Amino acid sequence: MMQQYGFDNYSDFWKWSVVNKEVFWETTVQNLGIKLAQKFTSILDISKGVENPEWLKNAKFNIVDSCFQNSDNAIAVVFQEEGKELQKVTQKEFLNLVNQIANGLVELGLKQGDKIAIDMPMTVEAVAIYLAGIKAGMPIVTIADSFTSNEIAVRLKITNPKVIFTQDVLQRAGKELPLFQKVVEANAPKAVILKVSDKKINLRNKDIYFENFLSLKTNFKTIIQNPDDIITILFSSGTTGEPKAIPWTHTTPIKGASDGYYHQDIHKNNVVCWPTNLGWMMGPWLVFAALINKATIALYYGTPTDNEFGEFVQNAKVTMLGVIPSFVKYWKSSKCMEKYDWNAIKCFSSTGEVSNPLEMEYLMQLANNKPAIEYCGGTEIGGGYVTSTVVQPNIASTFSTQTLGGEFVLLDENNNKSTKGEVFLIPPIMGLSTNLLNSNHFEVYYKNTPTFEGKTLRRHGDQMEQLKNGYYKAQGRVDDAMNLGGIKVSSTQIEAIINTLSFVKESAAIAVSPKGGGPSLLMVYYVESTVEFSNEERYNQAKNSIRKQLNPLFKVTELVKIEVLPRTASNKVMRRKLRDLYEQHKT
Repeated sequence: MMQQYGFDNYSDFWKWSVVNKEVFWETTVQNLGIKLAQKFTSILDISKGVENPEWLKNAKFNIVDSCFQNSDNAIAVVFQEEGKELQKVTQKEFLNLVNQIANGLVELGLKQGDKIAIDMPMTVEAVAIYLAGIKAGMPIVTIADSFTSNEIAVRLKITNPKVIFTQDVLQRAGKELPLFQKVVEANAPKAVILKVSDKKINLRNKDIYFENFLSLKTNFKTIIQNPDDIITILFSSGTTGEPKAIPWTHTTPIKGASDGYYHQDIHKNNVVCWPTNLGWMMGPWLVFAALINKATIALYYGTPTDNEFGEFVQNAKVTMLGVIPSFVKYWKSSKCMEKYDWNAIKCFSSTGEVSNPLEMEYLMQLANNKPAIEYCGGTEIGGGYVTSTVVQPNIASTFSTQTLGGEFVLLDENNNKSTKGEVFLIPPIMGLSTNLLNSNHFEVYYKNTPTFEGKTLRRHGDQMEQLKNGYYKAQGRVDDAMNLGGIKVSSTQIEAIINTLSFVKESAAIAVSPKGGGPSLLMVYYVESTVEFSNEERYNQAKNSIRKQLNPLFKVTELVKIEVLPRTASNKVMRRKLRDLYEQHKT
């Protein structure tokens, strides 16, 4: 597009994409080949305010139709189960499976608008179920397979789906972990279970196996909808105990696909691998960023820290590999990926956590010095707001630009523009949410936000620093949310669990950066209630409670006793002061 509009300087091109948003996004819709059943009358209408933009006004379409525009024999998905051979699925085969599932939903008695939940690992079947529901006009509720039954129950209560798709167990590193059982404990609705083990399970009367659910019909007429009809409900932790239920519409994937096209350099017949799950935004992002760009989705069913994963990347000829920094940290310490040929990789991309420059430089060398595209955004954005590109110098652990078609400003504590401060987005941007199912959207994102040069600003919660060369560096969160292992969680969710321990009077959880930078560490400060346990027993209780009640992927790095939690005059915990205490202790 730079050549199309006569730009030879990327910075000038980005500025043009923001000043000429309508032209940029209309051209992007054309470049991505978004299939419309009825063309829009205007690409953008802000007559209801920039907080409530209408994208692709009066258009009619279903985004799933844009995911199947490659040739029938093109490879849509390449996948590998642990200990088994690599397998390939053509677009025609994959579309047939999607249509069989869509027909199965109708034959089950579901109607357009009914919600469907998915609590599965990222498999061929999971992706097909995801697309089939959207194709049938049934919004998908995505739930991460690592969640406890408590967290599953919270998400089901908020969304009230009619049916949930799951597996009997999760197979990881030779172990079989319960999944269907957690769904049952969460008092889930009718379950459709994909059987992957030989273990006997006890179905409830209403439950059925996937093989019995699957229709024989391989043709299905897509349900055509409005641009702002809901296709997916994802969850993101804010600063309260209950996760925010964030709807994605048919326009949201256009943002993710455009980022993939422009920033991760994903194009026709590329192979895109990003170990993730449909319960996190990068799962749906991967589906749309790959398929809309006519690329192949690469799925490995084991863990990305296995040697077999490295072999999969090699044999699948992955061209874009997405990571979270925690993976890279392990790869560097274990050297487990050094024996594989990753020369097919054109670029890496990293998101979810603050990265460490030495580890990112190591990652680049695994594919003979290919660039690592830093990428930061959010579930409520549908993609990124700050990123790197393959057409600018790549500097480890830094972002070279704001994403095309989007703009933000950094403000200090006095709401003045700064080179280090809180990120405020400048709407409208394609992909930005306009609604929350269980919160007031305006209050969460716009209430009491400052303006900048007369423009309305939208709160995001990240903190960034702009370096002297114009690049950006992530500085974590400014609110009570944190990213742990690539997963966003609120401090209050962690504190609610810690506060149930008998030796705790009150607590405060913070995320801190390790020395040298890298993925955040979870520190918990607590005020003592009783002295009945040793320090080791206390730490183990805290660690196990978080693992069992919230997520086994969250690890407490340190449990620190404190005489009193620092508070503001309005009784709010001063987490910044706790971070300062940690920094003093670290040095």
